Amino acid sequence: TPVSPQAFPLPSLPRKQPTVLVVCGPAQNGAIGLVCARHLRSFDYEPTIFYPKRSPDPLYRDFTTQCEKMDIPFLSYLPTEVQLINDAYNAVVDAVLGAEAEVTEGTEPCEAILATLKHIRIPIVSLDVPSGWSSESGAAGGISPAVLVSLAAPKECARRFLGRQHFVAGRFLPYDVQRKFELNPPEYPGTECVVAL
Repeated sequence: TPVSPQAFPLPSLPRKQPTVLVVCGPAQNGAIGLVCARHLRSFDYEPTIFYPKRSPDPLYRDFTTQCEKMDIPFLSYLPTEVQLINDAYNAVVDAVLGAEAEVTEGTEPCEAILATLKHIRIPIVSLDVPSGWSSESGAAGGISPAVLVSLAAPKECARRFLGRQHFVAGRFLPYDVQRKFELNPPEYPGTECVVAL
């Protein structure tokens, strides 16, 4: 059952085994991953962050500092032996590339991270656009997440998502943005910030 109120939708992750690896890329999706890790910690999960190429952006540095102040550990390297990841964590949050994939795809360290994530067996939760996917056409050689959390609204590639659960987090999307892009947001029950599609 989902945790309520949900700061981040991980209903399939049991509380008795709350370890989550949050893998962050160098751009906007990585910053969202840092915020996600902070929320997970607030709800008594045990996140660990892998953030190998830190952005010099002051806002991203602030997110990193907030995570450090919450005693969230940072890995110095991502094990290439996937069984170590499978044994140590109950889920992986994919915040590597997201919608900005066309800018950073194929560059290190993202390429090596994706090669590892493609082989893990624990559930992957992708933020916005699964890493390695095109935001338009979908999964050409990318990872296969169990859960997709679309930010603001589902991207075109979400039509090709075959995982177990799809959520959208866009309750606070301004009305002018909704009108401009002709979005039809779902109803958010009560005070929830995410809704299952």
